Amino acid sequence: MDQLTDVLTAISHPTRRAIIGQLAKGPARFLDVAKPFDTALNAVTKHLKLLERAGLIERRKQGREVFISLRGEPLREVAGWVHEYERFWNERLDQFESYFREKKVKQEKNR
Repeated sequence: MDQLTDVLTAISHPTRRAIIGQLAKGPARFLDVAKPFDTALNAVTKHLKLLERAGLIERRKQGREVFISLRGEPLREVAGWVHEYERFWNERLDQFESYFREKKVKQEKNR
């Protein structure tokens, strides 16, 4: 799979998006990341592994503790991909608006 697919897969789950939101505030210990979720630590570990595989987080060991940090760079690729479709829809909506504007002008001329 390519990185875009990995990142989109990773952010598709609400728990992983919540973890990203939490880590956007700064690095955290594993137990601090897991605390807000009403799930087994094993489930949180699986979410973190998927985020790590997508390149969205990194782990740093400091003594006996592991700190997890957000790596936002992969989200830029997603933003760029979404931006392309934003332009696509803006163009389509502009065409849609033009069509109805022209239709209104024609109707007014026929009155």
